[in-house]
Amino acid sequence: MAEEAKVSNGEPHLDEPPASDGNQGNPEPLSRRVKRIVMANLLVILTVAGVIVGVFIGLGVRNVELTRTQMIYVGFPGELLIRLLKMIIIPLVVCSLVSGAASIDPKALGKLGGWAMLFFLVTTLIASSIGVVMAFIIAPGSGSIAKPQVQGMGDDMPVPKEVIDSFLDLIRNIFPSNLVSAAFQSYATSYKLVSRNGTDGNLNFTVEKVPFGVDQDGMNILGLVVFAIVFGVALRKLGEEGEILIKFFNSFNEATMVLVYAPIGIMFLVAGKIVEMEEVGKLFASLGKYIACCVIGHAIHGLLVLPAIYFIVTRKNPYTFLWGIFTALATAFGTSSSSATLPLMMKCVEENNGVSKHISRFILPIGATVNMDGAALFQCVAAVFIAQLNNTSLNFIQVITILDRTCTVLNVEGDAFGAGLLQNFVDRTAKREAAAAASAELTEVRLDGPEHSPLIDKPAESDGGKKSQSGETESSM
Repeated sequence: MAEEAKVSNGEPHLDEPPASDGNQGNPEPLSRRVKRIVMANLLVILTVAGVIVGVFIGLGVRNVELTRTQMIYVGFPGELLIRLLKMIIIPLVVCSLVSGAASIDPKALGKLGGWAMLFFLVTTLIASSIGVVMAFIIAPGSGSIAKPQVQGMGDDMPVPKEVIDSFLDLIRNIFPSNLVSAAFQSYATSYKLVSRNGTDGNLNFTVEKVPFGVDQDGMNILGLVVFAIVFGVALRKLGEEGEILIKFFNSFNEATMVLVYAPIGIMFLVAGKIVEMEEVGKLFASLGKYIACCVIGHAIHGLLVLPAIYFIVTRKNPYTFLWGIFTALATAFGTSSSSATLPLMMKCVEENNGVSKHISRFILPIGATVNMDGAALFQCVAAVFIAQLNNTSLNFIQVITILDRTCTVLNVEGDAFGAGLLQNFVDRTAKREAAAAASAELTEVRLDGPEHSPLIDKPAESDGGKKSQSGETESSM
């Protein structure tokens, strides 16, 4: 019984000190313990060191007058990291979702998906509300009366897209006609204006907007996600016949998790971006309130709101969870891409935060597609800012370059917390089921006890023996 008390869910508690009996071995030396901790968090430590060294390299090289070509050379190792991450996005998303959907019961799959979408919806609404409130409090665009001028955006306004066509495009992309083309193209509706002359002999003519479909550049991630989930559920239904393919996707997924180059690439990525920034001081002087509004909003949502939700639900330290995904957050800041950060995010939440593989590989690819807390906050602030903006020249590309990084960090953080909350939900459900099964076994034991208990049977036997003895004495008399 003492051994059973120290075990919970099949794993021993690490917080319980070992017994101090003389029979047990000596305590672990400090040097060996430090080495074990360093090796367990080696990727995180190297990533932190890479970010710090990259900042110093960027600030040091920035003082040297470099040509545009030399700037590209500085950021070349970081460019290789982005290309490597983007190279494995498609196989990682497909294999992760197939293996995740195949390892979860279809009933639980629907429940997990529903909770995930609810979490993503609530956090996105909270982020949007924070953005609007911060924009009205700071008022980043107020101060003049002239019409805003936005540089870097074309004057030609595209033909507005109809709402029904956007909805139909969404449904068409859910069911791609070609899986290969879905890896790099998606369907979209465009329009052409057709003039029609009047039939009454006058010079009147009408202009009709005729829709037609085009394949635009960009991965159809929605179609790939739906296909992978359906395919994974189908493999689970096949039973033994589908086990070979499930093992293949699991092995392929493990192969894409090998990420040794990340710290070096992040170091040069950060250094290259710092070198490429031009006149950052002037940009912050003219748009400091706008940038501060977005960054403060992202900090409130990422450091207060999301950790508070995680703590309320799980009663665990959310900042320990954040430290476990620091490598993924640094990669998100360097790459500005949630999809490119997906491999490192899966590795961090599985190895550092204890999230099950079937949960992380099912939820995180979906979160990288639909969960956009940072973008929601940024767009709400931008809408209020443009409404307030007067006589301020806004370089749209520079602002996007700066704020898109904090948006990506917030998106990735929300995905990770979503996976952690779902892991807590699964653990609670498993504990309730185990408790129910244990109580059912106890009930069966209590019902079966009176029929076989020797404490009840022996008195009956002794009574029968006494009766037989008395009967014998009576007969003898």
